[in-house]
Amino acid sequence: MAKHVGIKLPEDLVKVMKKGTVCILATYSEKGLPHTTPIQCVYPKGLESILLSIHKDHAGYHNMVWQKKVMLCFLDENNVAYSILGRAGVVRAPSLVHPLMNIVRIDIIDIKSDRSTLTRVENGIRWSYTSWEAEELTKSLIDELKQLSQTL
Repeated sequence: MAKHVGIKLPEDLVKVMKKGTVCILATYSEKGLPHTTPIQCVYPKGLESILLSIHKDHAGYHNMVWQKKVMLCFLDENNVAYSILGRAGVVRAPSLVHPLMNIVRIDIIDIKSDRSTLTRVENGIRWSYTSWEAEELTKSLIDELKQLSQTL
């Protein structure tokens, strides 16, 4: 059963985002079609906003710019299970790291806990890099998010 958490990121979710995780971004197109996207470049900005990096030509990005409202779903170890409703706004286009990536801030509107009384999230979403170049790019993008979280 979903439980309302508020508008501030819970400590366990902040910890997971800072160590590195994948969330699922949910948006709607102008035609009303739902769209989901896994996002691995995500970082908290304080307790009421989240920064993420996304390709400028991705359908999820275009939907965010048009619709503004998004959902982020986080599932990770130690039973981290949250859905976040937020309002998206572009803060850097393009990224300083890569000209095809843009930085978006999600201001939190509401957070709900998706923990179940019947099951427990043990591992969440797991991923690996496809090359050393992909690893270098991802780490650089996350470093940019960390910097922005302090200065924005």
